[in-house]
Amino acid sequence: MSCFLGPSMNNKTRENEGSSMAAPYQQQITTRDVVAMNKESTNNIEAECFTFRELATSFRQEFLTGEGGFGRVYKGKLEKTGQVVAVKQLDRNGLQGNREFLEEIFRLSLLHHPNLANLIGYCLDGDQRLLVYEFMPLGSLEDHLLDVGVEQQPLDWNSRIRIALGAAKGLEYLHEKANPPVIYRDFKSSNILLDEDFDAKLSDFGLAKLGSVGDTQNVSSRVLGTYGYCAPEYQKTGQLTVKSDVYSFGIVLLELITGRRVIDTTRPSREQNLVTWAQPIFRDPNRFPELADPLLQGEFPEKCLNQAVAVAAMCLQEEPIVRPLMSDIVTTLSFMSEKTDSPTVLNHFHPSFGKTVEDQGVFQRELAPRDMYSLL
Repeated sequence: MSCFLGPSMNNKTRENEGSSMAAPYQQQITTRDVVAMNKESTNNIEAECFTFRELATSFRQEFLTGEGGFGRVYKGKLEKTGQVVAVKQLDRNGLQGNREFLEEIFRLSLLHHPNLANLIGYCLDGDQRLLVYEFMPLGSLEDHLLDVGVEQQPLDWNSRIRIALGAAKGLEYLHEKANPPVIYRDFKSSNILLDEDFDAKLSDFGLAKLGSVGDTQNVSSRVLGTYGYCAPEYQKTGQLTVKSDVYSFGIVLLELITGRRVIDTTRPSREQNLVTWAQPIFRDPNRFPELADPLLQGEFPEKCLNQAVAVAAMCLQEEPIVRPLMSDIVTTLSFMSEKTDSPTVLNHFHPSFGKTVEDQGVFQRELAPRDMYSLL
């Protein structure tokens, strides 16, 4: 699913969905069975079990807010509490059987973090499989960064760094604090939702799988995800690790910096692939300002831009082993966020401003692994 909220992204991103279909359901499990399984589980399951009737009023065309390869998302309201929610109706011919679906729900219900979209409940009634999430009123990062309308206010630099930090904290939790660790697998701008305060929350765990954090271990040999965001080693071998997510985070951070899509066929041929276009610029600190989104109109702290570009470039290293950990990225972005929040730091950038020796030392001619903290 491209996103919970906002228009369909099917015509903007290409997803490898050919191998995502599994065998049809082998058995029917009713809501009563679900409740029984819930009671028997030794885990502390907090997600509520809904009947289809309780959620049925959501499935009207005017409430449809998103659609993708794994189903549709509707804006709904819980009758008992009046809470506005996002109801994700999974494709009936989706990835998992009923029991696999329940097992995944049980695992997801154990994941709690301020930067993860909260799973409120689920429904498994007949052949209906539904997920109920908190409603995010501002939609996705993609809506505010890559689909900016003529009258829409573009994201300022502070908001972009704040969103990047929130998304990084969500990934850090999944990789380094969840037990067992979770590999996101489909991290992208349309899966980063924004609340009314523009705080980022990661959504759509339909492709996320529980897996080892070992660099040589993988979750699945099937390549699933969105074209452009997948790490090169994952595309080539199907080997999936937490460092694959780090690469995807680098793509999103580069989108935040540039305001460009990872793949944009409307641009000149040399600029259609964001990473290919940016790589030569990564090697020359004097050119870093060329990466800045024109909609920022030069309003960003130059040193902070250099640091953000450096973090993105390290995440996009070809070799997974030299990419940073999400905890190191969170530390760096936290420092940058504190600096950008200070009114004395944010200055109007002009290309004629010179760079300090320290700034120019961020990158050498050939990108090599560097200590993340050297950027602070």
